[in-house]
Amino acid sequence: MWQRNQTSPADFILEGLFDDSLAHLFLFSLTMVVFLIAVSGNTLTIFLICTDPWLHTPMYFLLSQLSLMDLLHVFTTIPKMASNYLSGRKSISFVGCAAQHFLYLSVGGAEGLFLALMSYDRYVAICHPLRYTVLMNKKVGLIMAVMSWLGASMKSLIYTVTLMCFPFCGARKIRHFYCEFPALVKLVCGDISVYENTVYISSILLLLLPILLVSTSYAFILHSVIHMRSAGSKRNAFATCSSHLIVVSLWFGASIFSYMRPSSQRTPLQDKVGSVFYSIITPTLNPLIYTLRNKDVAKALRRVLRRDVINQ
Repeated sequence: MWQRNQTSPADFILEGLFDDSLAHLFLFSLTMVVFLIAVSGNTLTIFLICTDPWLHTPMYFLLSQLSLMDLLHVFTTIPKMASNYLSGRKSISFVGCAAQHFLYLSVGGAEGLFLALMSYDRYVAICHPLRYTVLMNKKVGLIMAVMSWLGASMKSLIYTVTLMCFPFCGARKIRHFYCEFPALVKLVCGDISVYENTVYISSILLLLLPILLVSTSYAFILHSVIHMRSAGSKRNAFATCSSHLIVVSLWFGASIFSYMRPSSQRTPLQDKVGSVFYSIITPTLNPLIYTLRNKDVAKALRRVLRRDVINQ
């Protein structure tokens, strides 16, 4: 299980999350349980939304896309970490590292943009309920998803190709459990401060712009809620927006902690803890917060189970 294999000189070495101690074996087992919960919850969400006709609405299409992003997020980093731990290997190939770097940046960036665009759905639902089917239809939802995926993928491709063209020196040991940008940049030979500053500034903008969009949407929502006369309407509005606000807070909070702190205040342990929360805890909590406790989704699950029982 803990036998080290030969590695190519072009490979990178991933430090990993866990060592061979019993305490770390327990933590690894716990991480795998959380991973399975994340996979099960998001897969079930996508399955229910795709198979139940009652959930074929713009809002649930958006939720299925969010679950798809969460599913891809956990599959980008956790299986490789688990494989290395169980096999005793710590290496990842140059191509594998580049692919992992591109995928985690793409999925993470797409999810941030998508959560921001989803605030428009909440804005229309609260501020313009009678025009919801006109302003927020399946075509608009599809455009939002395509914009998120394309925008994040193009940005990630540029970052990844540029970074992997730099020369790497030393032992190529990445002090992380996957090919994360800050950990990988430390291995580059020579001065790349211009590249680092460009990526840092663009990353801040790509975090601040979605936060600004979410804040603007919820400012209009709050204004509408304040002017509602019925206490029941206010409760419904709060119920409609609370799940999105919680998910947005978790995702952007973890992103800010992971990527917007000054390098002088960062430690490898803090980076790993932040990345664990960002790459596995948040994708696990999202379906529990947003969909699986939703009454419509619960009814869809009962209908699917009832259909299976009848077919048997």
